[in-house]
Amino acid sequence: MYRMFKRIAKSSFVLAVFFMAIQVLSSLYLPTLTSNIIDKGVAKSDIAYIWKVGFAMVGYSLISILAAVANTFFATRESQKLGRSLHSDVYQKVENFSNDEFEQFGTASLITRTTNDVTQIQNVTQMFLRMMIRAPITLVGASFLAYSRDAQLTKIFLIVLPIMAVVIVGTMRFAVPLFKAMQAKTDRLNLVFREGLTGVRVIRAFNKEEYEEKRFEEANMDYTNNAVRVQTIIAMMNPLMTLIMSGTNVAIVWWGGHYIASQSMQVGNLIAFMTYSTQILMSFMMLSMIFVMVPRAQASAERIFALLDTKEEVTDSEHPVAIEPQFESATLTFDDVSYRYKGAENCAVNNISFQVKSGDVVAIIGGTGSGKSTLVNLIPRFYDVEKGEILVNGVDIRQVKQHALRSLIGFVPQQSILFSGTLRMNMQYGKADATDDEIWRALSIAQAKEFIDKLPDGLDTWVEQGGSNFSGGQKQRLAIARALVRKSDIYVFDDSFSALDFKTDSLLRKQLRESITDAIKVIVAQRVSTVMDADMILVLNQSEIVGKGTHEELLANNQTYREIVDSQLRGDERS
Repeated sequence: MYRMFKRIAKSSFVLAVFFMAIQVLSSLYLPTLTSNIIDKGVAKSDIAYIWKVGFAMVGYSLISILAAVANTFFATRESQKLGRSLHSDVYQKVENFSNDEFEQFGTASLITRTTNDVTQIQNVTQMFLRMMIRAPITLVGASFLAYSRDAQLTKIFLIVLPIMAVVIVGTMRFAVPLFKAMQAKTDRLNLVFREGLTGVRVIRAFNKEEYEEKRFEEANMDYTNNAVRVQTIIAMMNPLMTLIMSGTNVAIVWWGGHYIASQSMQVGNLIAFMTYSTQILMSFMMLSMIFVMVPRAQASAERIFALLDTKEEVTDSEHPVAIEPQFESATLTFDDVSYRYKGAENCAVNNISFQVKSGDVVAIIGGTGSGKSTLVNLIPRFYDVEKGEILVNGVDIRQVKQHALRSLIGFVPQQSILFSGTLRMNMQYGKADATDDEIWRALSIAQAKEFIDKLPDGLDTWVEQGGSNFSGGQKQRLAIARALVRKSDIYVFDDSFSALDFKTDSLLRKQLRESITDAIKVIVAQRVSTVMDADMILVLNQSEIVGKGTHEELLANNQTYREIVDSQLRGDERS
């Protein structure tokens, strides 16, 4: 929590403390004025004195109110600024994560850390700048003033405060572990809920609604039961504290009555003492709530800093090398490249070596799990190689800035992601100043122009979240067009033609070959028909290249490739 509080502006902290001190001192002086009215005004029937002190009480009350408003303003502003800062830091950190680091935390946990955990920090920050400052000042001030009214009555607190301390410590002992557990249970609830939403079509297709409802109900009940237990424990503290405070007041009235009867204490002093007693006990109660809430915020802070302190595996070089687009003379080289996922025994890709130049089409084919997607994800440094090196335009990609490297690459992932907004906004994602002519050219190459022309709003058509108002094939073509809008040295298509029919697939590849002649095209595919006309085909099997060449060369010399061809094509389609 200390690291969190360090983010609070010193000026705001000082002002919050200043105004809170004014509020507390004004509030503490009011019982003394009440005592004076009773003892010096009412007892002596001095109406003028009553009016005089009454106006003073109104003045101190207004000062207390204005100071409270000012303190609340600075406390709220700082807590919101801290939340904004944490949201920004967490988002930027996650944006720079490699795929390994992203998978380490998981989407559900990242959402919880960015929302629920940050909210806990904001709440405690506001509490810190208000209650954490107010409680100790009030406790010390009220104790001193109560002692000044009657030293003998203050001995009651020697009994009451230890009892309250026992109640608070007992409550914390049971409540704090449950508060900490709520964060993990929130992660679990978000995970199940998110899976249910994203996989709703699969759930319906397999008639698993009841199973998923039961699964969600279990996670929901686990969270609910934990929340009920912790809130029950906290709820028990309020009546206990009220009972202690009521008992304390009864004891004060009892002993104070005896002092008044013996004329060793005035009525006004007894009333002031009771007010100070209430303030002391309320301050102690506020401190107890702080001690309960801080551990929960501490758990949230640890989760946030665990994310922020995560060491990024893919980082820019301290002395980056400049890299410029080459277009007609671009090159891509894999030199004995190997990579294994974190915790895996075997390499996902092993001893991969090949070289292609601008204008070439290199296709990668192989069975499921052979390492095709892993290989192309190494090019934009979504992962860093374990062994060997990857050269783009003759430069090791680890020696250049990631932003500079990725500006040379047009990447189309396996899952076609579209963002909410207009089609034009989506097409300009890779090139912010792309003109409509450039966008229509890319759409034409990607075989998307025909169905976009039929839309009444054209490029101004609204894209729903995730592109849900387009079919799978349409989304793939739009994702391809988005990559083509930006002129790049390398275009990577990671199984990006899988949702296309054979005719559209063929036309798109023909347009790519004829229209994009000054760039390297890397195509990952499952279908032989997609890779047949490539300049170089890489055949992957068990993470290694087992074949390299053209379709005809591999068909004649490579058993693995022949097996793939035989499984997909008839005899008259093989050539």
